[in-house]
Amino acid sequence: MARITTRVSREQVAALDAAAAQLNRSRSQIVCDALERYLEDHDDLTVAMARLRDASDPALEWDEVRQELV
Repeated sequence: MARITTRVSREQVAALDAAAAQLNRSRSQIVCDALERYLEDHDDLTVAMARLRDASDPALEWDEVRQELV
């Protein structure tokens, strides 16, 4: 594993410590989990934005979607 260093506010450290205590996990575990979730969300957003920009991918009209669901 690689090591990274960052600076965070005292309030963030306090919140991190509280979460770590409540979850019985280390600071590192919580930060790694949070980073993993963030990167997954970023990947999802990147794919979604690429699809929105793809002119060959047709957009659905809300009324059509609603009729299909109802």
